[in-house]
Amino acid sequence: MRVSAGASRSFLFLQGPHGPFFHRLGRMLRAAGAQVHRVGFNRGDQAFWPDRASYTPYHGTPEDWPATLDSLLARHAVTDIVLYGDTRPIHATAVAAARQRGLTLHVFEEGYLRPYWVTYERGGSNGHSRLMRLDVADMRSALARSPSDQPDAPTAWGDMRQHIFWGALYHLFVFAGRATYPGFRPHRALTVGQEAKLHLRRFLLQPVHRWERILKTAAIRHSGHPFHLVLLQLEHDASFRTHSPFQSMTEFLAVVMEGFAAGAPAHHHLVFKAHPLEDGRVPLRAEIARLAALHGVTDRVHYLPGGKLGPLLDLARSAITVNSTAGQQVLWRGLPLRTFGDAVYAKPDFVSTQPLPEFFAAPTRPDLRAYRDYRRYLLETSQVPGGFYSARGRRELLRHVTDMMLSPDDPYDALRLGNAAHRQQLHLAD
Repeated sequence: MRVSAGASRSFLFLQGPHGPFFHRLGRMLRAAGAQVHRVGFNRGDQAFWPDRASYTPYHGTPEDWPATLDSLLARHAVTDIVLYGDTRPIHATAVAAARQRGLTLHVFEEGYLRPYWVTYERGGSNGHSRLMRLDVADMRSALARSPSDQPDAPTAWGDMRQHIFWGALYHLFVFAGRATYPGFRPHRALTVGQEAKLHLRRFLLQPVHRWERILKTAAIRHSGHPFHLVLLQLEHDASFRTHSPFQSMTEFLAVVMEGFAAGAPAHHHLVFKAHPLEDGRVPLRAEIARLAALHGVTDRVHYLPGGKLGPLLDLARSAITVNSTAGQQVLWRGLPLRTFGDAVYAKPDFVSTQPLPEFFAAPTRPDLRAYRDYRRYLLETSQVPGGFYSARGRRELLRHVTDMMLSPDDPYDALRLGNAAHRQQLHLAD
């Protein structure tokens, strides 16, 4: 009798991306013969895990979580922990426990080459990823075992509508069921009620922001001025909070504005593009206007509330960010890029280390050949075709990532050892 691939494995799922992906993944692992359990910390977690038999609600406080986790790991003989992002306090505790006990830690994140791929790594992601310790020479050596070609970049990006839908639904469940989970504390600074209000406000203002984006983008595109693009991030995002030198987004804005005023040619403009999920909890627009006036560059500075990135990058002279994954789109186009925080793509081969005034005056271009090798390495290892939020994206992701999780080798070792499975790279419909 053939032994199932998941035999003797026991997976404990913690918090996942909004929507049904984690439940579908757990069902797939169970079909492979593994034991699967889920801990939920709020009503949103519970709503997206309909299998009550394998679900454990956690009603305690954050202070009691480490002891409860130890009990769960022992009770279910857990061999693997699965989570989305590794920095929120609940997950940081699990990361430490996994390392102490020698458990396999499966970390999902938004794709480093989002949105037609998601990130799957073991041990950590973003600034905790193994990619931080690998240089391009290491990657080229591993790629020598791989005959596949690098796929083209998609021309349209993402399942953002589904992302917004599942996120709004999740927070509504959290808000409505807050009495059921009295000990739950969001990993962000705002309360559950404040989060829900911001999501509702952003949803109601979408038509207004859409027309503002259209008009302002058209004005920038048709002005004829050379411009530099600043890729803003969510201040509460884990990559910004944990892997950057800034305590707030306003600190970053001040540094960029000062550098632009000191170094950019007088006919150059500066465009700040908000993150697509920016919800107004930080007064970005007002702070940008204040700093521009302070440095005497008001007529040369613009703010865009989200919108498509590709058309702007096609015209930009350079881009600046803390450590946004959108930096990958910048490098794919061969544009100069200046970063400030820890990022898996912030290699000296293709990311500028110039002082900011010097960068605005004459930015150095990336080594495009090195970046393409880096990109190909990611597509052969941690970047998995599919998505968390659309039905088609989840189907494609499950076809690939389930076997990757059951493999004895993590994605980087699998390529180095010549064991990486072939992946069909698909361009999923928006």
